[in-house]
Amino acid sequence: MEVVIKRDYDQMSKAAAQLVVDVLNTKPNAVLGMATGSTPLGLYQELVRLYKAGHVDFSRVTTFNLDEYVGLPANHPQSYHYFMREHFFQHVNIPQHNINIPSGTTSNYPAFCQWYEGRIAECGGIDLQILGIGSDGHIAFNEPGSSLSSRTRLKTLSKQTIDDNARFFERRESVPVYAITMGVGTILDARRLVLVASGKTKAKAIAHAVEGPVTSMVTASAIQLHRDATVIVDGEAAAGLTMREYYEFIYAAKPAAPRA
Repeated sequence: MEVVIKRDYDQMSKAAAQLVVDVLNTKPNAVLGMATGSTPLGLYQELVRLYKAGHVDFSRVTTFNLDEYVGLPANHPQSYHYFMREHFFQHVNIPQHNINIPSGTTSNYPAFCQWYEGRIAECGGIDLQILGIGSDGHIAFNEPGSSLSSRTRLKTLSKQTIDDNARFFERRESVPVYAITMGVGTILDARRLVLVASGKTKAKAIAHAVEGPVTSMVTASAIQLHRDATVIVDGEAAAGLTMREYYEFIYAAKPAAPRA
């Protein structure tokens, strides 16, 4: 695992976006795993900027989103369909038929989850999976206690997650209790992982995920098992890392490492 510590949110977002661009420059028809939430927003804004500047092309890209709330239609302002369309998809040239997001309104959730897993396999697997992290250390909607070999499924959200996400809804009671989410096992199948985190509220979660034991109580800790994972954080999110100086030394010593 590589840990990259950037000065601030903007630098963190640009570094993560560059990793995506590097993958697409190597494989123009790459399969990207997408995450939602406030942290990846800057990453998507930077990718849109690079696209409009002619530095990256998404015309052959296929995407799979990590999760979606159950019960929210695609046009609901808090649905992840809406989020991705507003902040990314409508600004770049990914073909509509190449965009895959879990359905929050399917009539048969088990069948849909099985189909979603199969669809990822049909597309050759995910080349690069973007991840955020919850304040309790979860990835996607794999709440504490989730199996580290879990697959795409229906998941009941924890009180912590509902509390954390309540700020996006008019009232707490409006936050959905269930979500469809890729499992930890599904995420670990991606060829490369990039996890982004920003702010002091994520410092404890990052410390547990990067330097703590691998445990289902902190599902993000499973990235320690991955063969090619990069964690990109800003200074505040790195505050709890005991080996921070070492990570910074490694990054600075890399061949052709950026000096900014």
